[in-house]
Amino acid sequence: MPGIKVKSEESFEEAYRRFKKQCDRSLIVTETRARRYFEPKTEIRKKQKINAKKKMLKKLYMLRRYESKL
Repeated sequence: MPGIKVKSEESFEEAYRRFKKQCDRSLIVTETRARRYFEPKTEIRKKQKINAKKKMLKKLYMLRRYESKL
């Protein structure tokens, strides 16, 4: 769990900024979002399949675009 010690000459905004940065580095927010809703294995595989297809289509598009310039 992230935590900071506020220095005597430090303002609240600066301390809050340091705390937010520490939370971002420890990936608390992203992990919380990932755990918010339960996803079955089938949903995860389905999303991975869709992302792989999008990635392949993007590569193919870029390759055809590059070949057309030659």
